[in-house]
Amino acid sequence: MTSLIGPENIWLLLSITCVTIAAAIYLEQKYAWASRLSGAVIALISAVLLVNLGVIPSHAPLFDDIIWGYAVPVAIPLLLLQANITKIWQETGRMLFIFLIGAVGTLSGAMLGYVLLGSRIPGLAKVAAMMTGSYIGGGVNFVALSDAFKTGGTLVSATVVADNLNMAVYFLVLLKCVGSAFFRSHYTHPHIDQVEKTGMGNAETLAAAYWSRKDISLKDIALDLMYAVVVVTLSRALGAALGAVIPVDGGFTKMCNTFFSSQYVWITLFSMLFATFFEKEASKMAGAQEIGTYFIYMFFFAIGVPASIPEILHNAPLLFVFCFIMVVVNMAFCFIGGKLFHFDLENIVLASNANIGGPTTAAGMAISQGWVQLVGPSMLVGTFGYVIGTYIGMVVGSLLGA
Repeated sequence: MTSLIGPENIWLLLSITCVTIAAAIYLEQKYAWASRLSGAVIALISAVLLVNLGVIPSHAPLFDDIIWGYAVPVAIPLLLLQANITKIWQETGRMLFIFLIGAVGTLSGAMLGYVLLGSRIPGLAKVAAMMTGSYIGGGVNFVALSDAFKTGGTLVSATVVADNLNMAVYFLVLLKCVGSAFFRSHYTHPHIDQVEKTGMGNAETLAAAYWSRKDISLKDIALDLMYAVVVVTLSRALGAALGAVIPVDGGFTKMCNTFFSSQYVWITLFSMLFATFFEKEASKMAGAQEIGTYFIYMFFFAIGVPASIPEILHNAPLLFVFCFIMVVVNMAFCFIGGKLFHFDLENIVLASNANIGGPTTAAGMAISQGWVQLVGPSMLVGTFGYVIGTYIGMVVGSLLGA
């Protein structure tokens, strides 16, 4: 289909991309409905509409080469600057244990969903890999795995739509569990009791501080981009070198080649090592989260570009069922494991949230519920999910033949 704007008109396409992202971020921060939908999804839906209305092309060097090739890899090390493994281990306490139980649940749910639906959804092995990474870590891992397995834009878009519908249901269920007399009668809940006894305290102040404006200087931007570009350069070189020497003539060696040749495996490792062993330097790199998140918004716009609305409508319902299976199994592992090992209800809910939603949604729930002491641990275990999510997703995708 011929578009109003040609694929060679990079500057106009870049202008449309940046305007759309700016509008999505504005809406997300201004209106409650947009915040629930998320700016990333607004950017994706906008791209889908622009393509299917014939305004922009479904493929262009800006989307296929520049955003996928440069913006996406650079975003990952910037977003992993908080992945200090030592700090995570020391400060998360028991929540890390229940988080890992939930991660096993996510992995089991992906395998179960693939067995049940693999013959009915083309490309489900790639979706299983992406969603395993996402439901252990978050959007960072989803991005890395969708690129690592070269997943088609329409399938990625349909998966994002299904995932967001599923997440809306999931968060409502979690909140219902927190207030449920059944769950309160079967699990201890000291933080809930404290809030009901003393009120929300300074939770509102915490929320305001958490999302407040940050100071950033020209030096910060220079250091952030220098760090990210060097990490990606080293990771690409190492991945290419290993990909050239590891054979692909067998099932196991092919899986090893896929795993070790991926730049995202090494981007994650180098980022984790830097955040852990150079914590002081990493903590001073202001603006990294903001820059990395902006590039992720560009990714969401780019994955909406090749999407066909009829195909999304056809694939999304079954993908919703697949994501739903993964979430149900994750919650079952968390709640059953939590009961066996005598975890508090709050830790179970936040650990599952950190799996499925990621560190920001887990910390956000802790803030909104007034569980002040659990804000830091929930953020840290969710960040740990960023570290392991890509690795586990790579293994799942390779085992399933993605």
